[in-house]
Amino acid sequence: MKVAAIQHNIAWADRQANFASLEQHIRDAASQGAQFIVLSEMFSTGFVVDRSDIGEPVDGPSSQFLIRLATELQVWICGSCPEVSDGDPRPYNSLVLAHPNGTTDRYRKIHPFTYGGEDKHFRAGSHFLTATVNDLRVSFFVCYDLRFADEFWALARDTDVYVVPANWPESRREHWLALLRARAIENQAYVIGCNRVGSGGGLTYSGDSRIFDPLGNTLASANEKEEILLADITSDVVAATRQKFPFLQDRR
Repeated sequence: MKVAAIQHNIAWADRQANFASLEQHIRDAASQGAQFIVLSEMFSTGFVVDRSDIGEPVDGPSSQFLIRLATELQVWICGSCPEVSDGDPRPYNSLVLAHPNGTTDRYRKIHPFTYGGEDKHFRAGSHFLTATVNDLRVSFFVCYDLRFADEFWALARDTDVYVVPANWPESRREHWLALLRARAIENQAYVIGCNRVGSGGGLTYSGDSRIFDPLGNTLASANEKEEILLADITSDVVAATRQKFPFLQDRR
């Protein structure tokens, strides 16, 4: 399966501007054969965590944007957005996976970023998500979750690909790169890390999006500009890697 990670800039708290700019990137990725397309964390707003009006309903404008393009282009698309539910005004940082048939799955970020104040305004999720995308088992996390290796380990045996959309700042770029590669190596799975570029909320974002194979080799990389990363991935490579190096069975 050909996958795409769209490293993009984000207009601060301006959904319509972000939809307009992202639509062409998504169409470009699909035209290059991508069947599964990954956007960044908070792709429609930026990492806005201090406004009470930033949330949108479940199946609101951001998820409808993903669904529209997924069904039209017959691809899978994911990215996270702030969604409110259950009468609580605090949103979840909710990763939405739109299927080609118009249905959706959700992963709600388990670890709000306390250092940046996300925990004060956003609710924490409590459930993992592993979905079958074509014939690949894909597990989803969001940004700060990357620092919690035990949760990646918990899903490893049933995962071929980890997806990590992010708004990871330039000041800690080396952490981002080291942790992405580590999650691939230690779990013998592909890792797709899709980060934003540009600036917002007083922070600068350097991108550094990556696609790693199950041995930690770089399949695609980007630096500090808007770019579409493409790679071909297969469950056979994951199975062969784990058979040749049967490390997962030795975990205790």
